[in-house]
Amino acid sequence: MGTFTILLGGELVPTPRLERQIEGSRVIAADAGIGHARLLGLIPELWVGDFDSVPANLPKDLADVPRKVFPAEKDMTDGELAIAEALQRGATSLVLAGAFGGKRADHAFLHLALAARLAAAGTRVLLTSGAQEGVPILPGSARYDYDDGTLFSVLGFSELSGLTVTGAKWPLDRVEVAFGSSLTISNEVKGRLGIALERGRALLLAHPYPLPES
Repeated sequence: MGTFTILLGGELVPTPRLERQIEGSRVIAADAGIGHARLLGLIPELWVGDFDSVPANLPKDLADVPRKVFPAEKDMTDGELAIAEALQRGATSLVLAGAFGGKRADHAFLHLALAARLAAAGTRVLLTSGAQEGVPILPGSARYDYDDGTLFSVLGFSELSGLTVTGAKWPLDRVEVAFGSSLTISNEVKGRLGIALERGRALLLAHPYPLPES
């Protein structure tokens, strides 16, 4: 089986869509990400990290998950270590659950950039909090299954050349997008969303389950 769910320490809400995405996958937890296991009804096969953020009062079945312990002073984050373990175990597709938010903005940024690098190397990657999802965009074309009205943005990791967006409230046809431009922020699905790119790297960030504003 090639799909692994990596439990990370960011925000996570259970949704029917997320349950379908992780169904039948193998699971590895990264440090504090073990706290999401009970929420999703999962028992990881491995728990990795330096264990400086272990949730208190874990139930016995989670506390007994096999651990791979790393020193606090290391050159990879706990999340990247968990992903590396999944790849070593044959992962061809990754669901990074809890990839957004959390206490460390630098870790959240790393997850976005790492997803793009993994996708370029041939690994399918989905980043999710349940409420929002991220999918790397590389040169080529793809279609997506989001409902009408779903808010989405295309976040460029570089200048984008030949970006085409169809099935959207504001379609685009082979446009050039400068790095850091807000042109591709806050669009809406209208029909069957399709995205094509000729050159560059980006991330599709969609909100299939928008949280209520506080």
